[in-house]
Amino acid sequence: QVQLVESGGGLVQAGGSLRLSCSASRSSSGFNRMAWYRQAPGKQRELVADITNGGSTTYADSVKCRFAISRDNAENTVYLQMNILTPEETAVYYCYAFDSLKDYWGQGTQVTVSS
Repeated sequence: QVQLVESGGGLVQAGGSLRLSCSASRSSSGFNRMAWYRQAPGKQRELVADITNGGSTTYADSVKCRFAISRDNAENTVYLQMNILTPEETAVYYCYAFDSLKDYWGQGTQVTVSS
């Protein structure tokens, strides 16, 4: 049973930064794709950023140039550096991984951006 555990969420003022981490319970090099999603109250879950095992990244248009996703397979961890946060980005942020057979989700970490 693969587990993904997020950390790094919390309360930050608008314009501030946070760095989220997601640690996998097995080698992350086995995941073709890892990603961060978020779900705000009353809204659908949306893709924030993803990264392949080869290091290719994609970002939602709304976060380009402010967020950066990275992965460290030696540490079985994927990160999301978030800068210049806005109150509209208050949400639960979820870690996701895919290993060609199954999807895996973390429990989520709350990010609250105050105005």
